[in-house]
Amino acid sequence: MNNRTSTPDPTPGLPARQAALRMLDAVMRRGESLDVAQHAACQGIDDRSDRALAMAIAGEVLRHLPGLDLMIDSMTRLPLAEDAKARMVLRIMLAQTLALETPPHATIATALPLLQGGPRKLAHGVFGSLMRAGATLPAPELPPATANRWTALWGEPMAEAAGVALGTPPPLDLCLADPSTTEAAAADLGGVSLIPGHVRLPRAGAIEQIAGFEEGDWWVQDLAASLPARLLGKGQGRQVLDLCAAPGGKTMQLAAAGWHVTALDNSEKRLKRLRQNLKRTGQDALTITANLLEWRPDEEADAVLLDAPCSATGIFRRHPDVLYRIAPRHIEERAEQQAVLLERASNWVKPGGLLVYAVCSLEREEGEDVVARFLADDSRFTIDPVRADELPQGVLPDALGQVRTLPGMLSEAGGLDGFFMARLRHRH
Repeated sequence: MNNRTSTPDPTPGLPARQAALRMLDAVMRRGESLDVAQHAACQGIDDRSDRALAMAIAGEVLRHLPGLDLMIDSMTRLPLAEDAKARMVLRIMLAQTLALETPPHATIATALPLLQGGPRKLAHGVFGSLMRAGATLPAPELPPATANRWTALWGEPMAEAAGVALGTPPPLDLCLADPSTTEAAAADLGGVSLIPGHVRLPRAGAIEQIAGFEEGDWWVQDLAASLPARLLGKGQGRQVLDLCAAPGGKTMQLAAAGWHVTALDNSEKRLKRLRQNLKRTGQDALTITANLLEWRPDEEADAVLLDAPCSATGIFRRHPDVLYRIAPRHIEERAEQQAVLLERASNWVKPGGLLVYAVCSLEREEGEDVVARFLADDSRFTIDPVRADELPQGVLPDALGQVRTLPGMLSEAGGLDGFFMARLRHRH
């Protein structure tokens, strides 16, 4: 009888690398997001720093993947298969050393065990050859398929700007509960403001330690993500539906602007976080857990904000996994769903009321095309053009009065996430 019991691998740091490998496999093979994959991949890892390290390794691999592969291929006589485990482990090794500055000996000690029973000698040889050759971190690059798609949509300068944005840590944007405090808040926090009610800081440490957090003076929200709610203006006690609302940045914006907000989301877990944010910031909203395709309000609202589920390609600089999870078929599927949701939400707007449609996507198919088809089919609505003075300086509406933010915009001030938004008015 074998009385041996399994024991954890004694190699310090190995569990974090194993988790990173599992996360990357989930993204590349199963199309999961890193956030979703992290939960299963980090089971059994209690140390928060180890979980954060696993996430950082996976993120850096995805941020630099095309360049890492070129380096690997330069040192192998026969190319490794795209999905070969040895290739992924080498990506992890290079990301650790070149991006996260892990000493090479520590990288070897924690990564080669990932290839137990596999080509460890090959991985060791390729990594060692690259280190001896003085390899440096390659500039971030978009995957070729994404670069080609965005070049066709928006032009080569946009695709080049997206590559730069991929390698530039995004700043920290704070949305203020009281826009009248903007100048003072920017001075107190050592930041800059690009529009009233906003303060931008360099990437900081713990969010909870920034002045004003406990008091609920602000919440974290990318500047581009804050624009759709701004398009509804002051609430003055009127009713607004915030659909697909969690984690709640737009809900808090609307409540702070004087709207009576009903916030709907299909995830109770995400709504719990929204309620926590409302409590911290002292804002009030009615929250409802429901499927938007099944729920309907008791009465029409003065305004509806639909921040529709989308490919999320616009937030690639924060979530580089979207560059590898999202293919044209996913974009097409989401566009079909968005059209259904927009048509449904339009029935809940009072005559004369406003409907804002928004997506954090860089795909025209999910933005401009959805709105164009909707307006062609529904004569009740017309575009209510956004004015330049409603937007940060350097962001302009298009010829129809819709808003599209792209990589490269406000780059000297830290850039923007990619968004599309249109404000529609229900005809009297």
